Amino acid sequence: MAGDTTIRMHAPVVRDGGIADRVAVEEPLEIRVGGRALAVTMRTPGHDEELAVGFLHGEGLLAGPVAAVGPTADFVNNVVEVDAPLRPDAPERRFYTTSSCGVCGKGALEEVAVHAEPLPAGRPVVDRALLAGLPDRLRQPGFDVTGGLHATGLFDVAGTLLCVREDVGRHNAMDKVIGRALLDGALPLHDRLLCVSGRLSFELVQKAAVGGCPVLVGVGAPSSLAVELAGDRGMTLAGFARRGRVNVYTGAERVRDR
Repeated sequence: MAGDTTIRMHAPVVRDGGIADRVAVEEPLEIRVGGRALAVTMRTPGHDEELAVGFLHGEGLLAGPVAAVGPTADFVNNVVEVDAPLRPDAPERRFYTTSSCGVCGKGALEEVAVHAEPLPAGRPVVDRALLAGLPDRLRQPGFDVTGGLHATGLFDVAGTLLCVREDVGRHNAMDKVIGRALLDGALPLHDRLLCVSGRLSFELVQKAAVGGCPVLVGVGAPSSLAVELAGDRGMTLAGFARRGRVNVYTGAERVRDR
């Protein structure tokens, strides 16, 4: 199964001086829906079914529930087939996304924006100290070995880690977490928190909003468009979560200071 290939998250490479390093694996994945090749993304193998449905959900392409998802017989680890209805206006062209840019290949600027339902106002309310400590609760074994993987973690309001995924692409790690929640019937994520191991981009805010998550925390800085979008969607956006401190950029009404 494509989702069972986490052993391939890193591979040995001999660098200058004859010393072996382990580096993060990056390979293409083709996502097919109804036999139609819809997208190709560069990703770290593992949890590919989650990545596929998370991507489709985050792009607003699904028109109904996912009936089945799994690797195809021809390229077990590099092609995933999704059995789900697409929106009638789903694009005919294929998406191509790299591990660093999830919106590369969009045909028009308006296609970058995806509709998200309004987030629940004023909830959940969480302690600032809890938000600041979320990155310390992320489990990142792949990063510990390679130094080259991003992580997204899903937490409950008590700060318990419910799901974590790693990938060379920060947007892929987010798609895998949201895809897992979709397959488990756990969307929208109204009483959950998301934490990412790097900076906060527009795209990550958008994916969290489409997933229905009201709180997004990052170790790094947000972009101006990420802050603008988070404010527009009523999301709590917090960055620079490290060493017991965190900056809250939008949605401060959900953050409780003690």
